[in-house]
This record gives sequence, C-alpha cells and structure tokens, in this order.
Amino acid sequence: MNRWLTLPVAMLSITTAASACSARESSAVTIPSSSPEVVNQTPAPTQPGTVVGAARGTIPVGQEMDVRMSRSLSSETATVEQRFEATTVVDVVQDGRVLIPAGSVVEGIVSGVEKAGRLLDRKGSLTLAFDRIHVRGRSLPVRATATQVFESGGIREEAGTAGIGAGVGGVIGGLLGGTKGAIIGAVVGAGGAIAATDGKDVTIPTGAIVRLRIDSAVRVGS
Repeated sequence: MNRWLTLPVAMLSITTAASACSARESSAVTIPSSSPEVVNQTPAPTQPGTVVGAARGTIPVGQEMDVRMSRSLSSETATVEQRFEATTVVDVVQDGRVLIPAGSVVEGIVSGVEKAGRLLDRKGSLTLAFDRIHVRGRSLPVRATATQVFESGGIREEAGTAGIGAGVGGVIGGLLGGTKGAIIGAVVGAGGAIAATDGKDVTIPTGAIVRLRIDSAVRVGS
C-alpha cells in the first residue's frame, strides 16, 4: 500500500525540479531592448562664432555653426527629404559685426535615414543637411551639412550588457561573430530563448545642439 502512495510523490518532486531548472534557464536570458537611443547632448556654446579670413559679409566654406533643433527627429519615423527647422545658438561675428544673430532660423532636410532592423547591426541612423537661412528678414539659400551622422549603437553594444548565462552567451558570441546577415532567433536550452526583436532607432530630441558646416560660401551682409 505504501509503495503505491510513494510513486506520485516522487513524480511530483521530479516535475518540480524540472520546472525550477527551466525557470533558472529562462531567467538567465535578457531580451535586448528595442527602445530608441537618444543622441548625446552637446553643451550649448557660450561664446560667439567668429568668421576669419573671408570676404566682408560672407560666411566662408568650412565655417561651422551650432544650431538648436526646434523639433525631434527619429530614424523610426523620419523620411528622406523631410523638412525641419533649427535656430542658431550664438551670434556669428566678423570683425566685431554680427553677421548672423543668435536665434536665426535655419531650414534643413533629412538627407539620409536608415531604420533599425532585425539584423545583427540593428542600427538606426540619420543624416541631416541644411538649405536655407533667415537673417534679419531675408531668406538666403545655403548649402550645409551636419558634421556627424547620428547613429545608434545597435545589438553589438547591447550584447555586452545583456544578463545571460554562460551557455547562452556562447551562442550569442557565435552569432555576432558570424555572417552579418544572420538573424538572431535561436532557442537555447530547455527554457532559454533569444528573441528576434527590432533594433534601436536613434532619436535627436527637441533642443539638441547640432553642429553644421557650410559647404558653399554665402553672403549675408555688406
């Protein structure tokens, strides 16, 4: 009689142990985050920009200016040729004369966008260009580009911070070291899994400071 009562108890113990093992296996894996990555905030300049070695009233090729974004942009939603505005942060001066006052509106376009995907790099990026500036009531055409491409870190950065067990870590390491186009979607062990989530898009928030470089000289004063 006792022998028959003992069997279900033993089976229950085995099931409980297996469930605990599965739970430990699952908790060892952290699915990488797909939240947007915000670009580093550049401190706003406090001194006027200075034009040197150019004709009077002219902003020369290579001159850099800092502008403040009037709205946010994200690689998740932005489209090529989408328009946006920014404002100059400080005065741009030449020989003590203000050529471009702080607060002047600069118009720009998104010249390149790459949305984050499910592949290994999983990076979002934005490239910005500027084509018009408003100075003291005058609207002037300009050719300028942002001095950097805004890009998220992608899954390669996430791999170093994901809370994963040694066995799962070996699988991730193999995937990251393999073909660039490989998709992460492997089931690991009895309870662990690495999910193929979307990558990180990059966001330039409202108020961010972006540095632009003039690509064609523009005359703004006499």
